Amino acid sequence: MAKDLPLAVRALLPTILGRIRRPEPPVALSDVIAAASSLTEEDRADLVAIVGADAVRTDDGSRIRHSGGRSTPDLLRLRAAHQAAPDAVVSPRDHDEVVRVLGFASEHDIAVIPFGGGTSVVGALAPQRGAHRTVISLDVRRLSGLLHFDEVSGEARFLAGTTGPEAERLLTAHGFELGHFPQSFLYATLGGFASARSSGQNSAGNGRFDAMVTALRVATPTGEVVLGGAPGSAAGPDLMRLFLGAEGTLGVITELSVRVHPLPEARRYEGWTFPDFETGADALRRVAQLGTGPTVIRLSDEAETGIGLAQHGRVGKALAKGCSAITVFEGDAAVVAERQELTARVLAAAGGRSTGPAPAEEWARGRFGAPYLRDALLDHGAFCETLETATTWADLPRLKTAVTDAIRSGFAEQNSKSLILCHISHIYPTGAALYFTIIGNLRGDVLEEWSLIKAGVNDAILANGGTISHHHGVGRDHAPWFAREVGEGGIRILRAVKDQLDPSGIMNPGALLPASASAERS
Repeated sequence: MAKDLPLAVRALLPTILGRIRRPEPPVALSDVIAAASSLTEEDRADLVAIVGADAVRTDDGSRIRHSGGRSTPDLLRLRAAHQAAPDAVVSPRDHDEVVRVLGFASEHDIAVIPFGGGTSVVGALAPQRGAHRTVISLDVRRLSGLLHFDEVSGEARFLAGTTGPEAERLLTAHGFELGHFPQSFLYATLGGFASARSSGQNSAGNGRFDAMVTALRVATPTGEVVLGGAPGSAAGPDLMRLFLGAEGTLGVITELSVRVHPLPEARRYEGWTFPDFETGADALRRVAQLGTGPTVIRLSDEAETGIGLAQHGRVGKALAKGCSAITVFEGDAAVVAERQELTARVLAAAGGRSTGPAPAEEWARGRFGAPYLRDALLDHGAFCETLETATTWADLPRLKTAVTDAIRSGFAEQNSKSLILCHISHIYPTGAALYFTIIGNLRGDVLEEWSLIKAGVNDAILANGGTISHHHGVGRDHAPWFAREVGEGGIRILRAVKDQLDPSGIMNPGALLPASASAERS
């Protein structure tokens, strides 16, 4: 879903970043050369016997399309003439076929990378075989559909390869919605949402995706695991949570039950402006702690507010001071009106000024398009990447400053300029998530330079009370810092579970758990 870069933003880039060298155009897919597949004819024949001939693909096009996610490093690698790729793409059609494929792969030393919508931005889809002789991408998108709908309980059971738009279409037919809308919504799958503990833009009202999941069916190399069902169960530890956020390292989620709710009767939008980020953040804290009930609430810092104005053609205001916020309210008409009034009262008392519905409506119209501007920026020679974290309200100013300083100094060390945008994307009574967008003019080996910058940023996050990931996941990119965050005890627990479910270590090698013990033994 490539987007053209708005003319106003193109005009601003040289002003902010200096002269930008136009890059070479990306190589056409038909001209890309993938590394030769190491899948043997015997492997292929055995996989075909499980899933059918049309569900085992070894052509270069299919393999390249499954060679990574949508991070900027992924996008840069996809522009190259020679690319690493999985040795085959295997597409099971049901849970039993997934179990059989994983069992076969475990017996025959084949690494497996689960693949849903391909939207990971943390390196979770890189075709790394680890210590194994070959690697396949296991595409779950044939596992799509609504299995059961329970209107009385407000619960629906889906196949995990169902995309966000398809889930909403199927629920709309019953007058319901899931209401989970991350920026990856157009392509990502429900299984992917669960595996990465996704948090959508409506999370202030509808909750994070892991809070929506009520039951799971998982295929592992040693068989199936079925968890969840009765709400509020206290029957031992909640084992379902082991798979929510495991990013395909323990098995493949094939079915899941989720909490759903009736389609909203009413929807109201309102924008706000604050004199500075500190004032706006304090206002959002009050909203979160009083529980006034917006479905969506976001606050952009001064830089992001300015770029947002430029993107919509208001160049003259692009460098104006102040921070913008948007709120959205959904649900029963009377309740929506009450929640909007309560929230407005809190925001105004905290120093905010209403700017009417237009800014929030404008945001809603373009909310799924922002990630795809990165391709356009790369075409114009500008590097663009995002990162996110979360911390307590008390530590939020310190963390924002530390991350901003780490990014700016990292680019300066590479003799490059940077533009750093930030917004509060999700709020909780005790804290909030910070989402950074970085635009720069890296001039050398972009992947190497960004790797150095990102390492410094990750260090700053952990040193200043932040988590290495709020909703993007860990993947391979964050694995070393995840190990530092959860400590030796946490890693020992996860490796013990993995050794039981995936004794050969074939599931997504290198993701989440760096250099796992099981991989080293294989």
